Amino acid sequence: MPPQTRLYVLDTNVLMHDPTAIFRFEEHDVFIPMVVLEELDAAKKGLSEVARNVRQVSRFIGQLLAREADGDIANGLSLQQPDGLELPAGSGRLFFQTQVAESNGRLNTNGALADNQILYTLLDLQQQAPEREVVLVSKDINLRIKAVINRLPAEDYHNDKALDDLDLLYHGLVERGEEFWQEYAEMESWSSESGEAWYRCKRRSGDHWYPNQCLKIGGANGLEAIVKEVTEDSFSFRLAHDFRGDHHAVWGILARNIQQNFALNLLLDPDIDFVTLMGTAGTGKTLLTLAAGLAQTLDHKRFSEIIMTRATVSVGDEIGYLPGTEEEKMTPWMGALTDNLEVLTTPNEGGDWARQATNDLLANRIKIRSLNFMRGRTFLNRFVIIDEAQNLTPKQMKTLLTRAGPGTKMVCLGNVEQIDTPYLTETTSGLTFAVDRFQDWDFSGHITLQRGERSRLADFASSVL
Repeated sequence: MPPQTRLYVLDTNVLMHDPTAIFRFEEHDVFIPMVVLEELDAAKKGLSEVARNVRQVSRFIGQLLAREADGDIANGLSLQQPDGLELPAGSGRLFFQTQVAESNGRLNTNGALADNQILYTLLDLQQQAPEREVVLVSKDINLRIKAVINRLPAEDYHNDKALDDLDLLYHGLVERGEEFWQEYAEMESWSSESGEAWYRCKRRSGDHWYPNQCLKIGGANGLEAIVKEVTEDSFSFRLAHDFRGDHHAVWGILARNIQQNFALNLLLDPDIDFVTLMGTAGTGKTLLTLAAGLAQTLDHKRFSEIIMTRATVSVGDEIGYLPGTEEEKMTPWMGALTDNLEVLTTPNEGGDWARQATNDLLANRIKIRSLNFMRGRTFLNRFVIIDEAQNLTPKQMKTLLTRAGPGTKMVCLGNVEQIDTPYLTETTSGLTFAVDRFQDWDFSGHITLQRGERSRLADFASSVL
């Protein structure tokens, strides 16, 4: 084994989180302790995402073993990528624990615990190959703390991060002053057949523009536009529609700030198939999306129905099993839906009878679905809302977005400051991945809502607590 390469010892949670992790260390070698294999075996049963990942890890290891059936397991297995897996090429090897780790008085731990057995294994490897750098990789911060206390090198798993820092995430909105017109003096303008004003500017060296990026030029009464076409030499944008006036209300909802107005532009654009809205509590993500969905489903007949789903992760203790059908089981998780529907379905006249008639109509057009039954489905001409998307892993996000069929629009809502899923962080959330990976696609749009509009109490609490 070349001394310049590292030996990475993987914790169970790394493989549970990313089943391809063993192939992501390039030229370095990977080591799997026996206790990790035992924990993987214990977690293989079930239909959860973790169980599926565990079974995939076992299949990968099985394929590697089959390729070197006559080889010496002590010399490791060549980490050749399985068919269909596209990862950077590497030349490392996969090693397994073939002997029991000896207890060592240097470690201030109880060797009976699984995490501590990994630490003993790490120390044994250091003693067997003192010239080599042996590093523990774990998503469990407590295990990393114990490793550091015992002077053992430990790292978080970084290959699942979309960004190094959340501040680098695409916000979807660029605000420029009046100097924009001097910087992009080479400009042409025209009106489309529908009367929309368009502009085309020659790109400058080093600028960055993305399809469906929101653009604000000037002060409070400046120009608001949506970038639509981006080429190597130029970019084109059209004026955004104004949804602040009563005559432009969307199902009775008006935009209260610039971000909300841009959000409605993206949600109502028939050329955009995928929209992501991020923002803190009370910024109007769900209300704006439902209003846009109802307008396009009931008024414009663009979609046949609205489908809403979310990750069922509890904030507090579980309340136990829920009775009823799939939709009835999901109802307690859909408080945001019912609360916003009350705002949208309050009739100006007609009283309780008109409200009940409206609710009956919406019950036939808005369906609540569970994430557990999404595999294998295809949604045709649907307006799909994925709420609390920050609690989804990148793999779950891929599973949902690949359900879209012709004529379907997907909308992801979330706040990465409120992640409840274990081992997910702001930079590894499926919502963060979606925003980062789709920013260059011509048929997607994103906007981060910043100002709370729920109430002055909610806005102040969000900023100070």
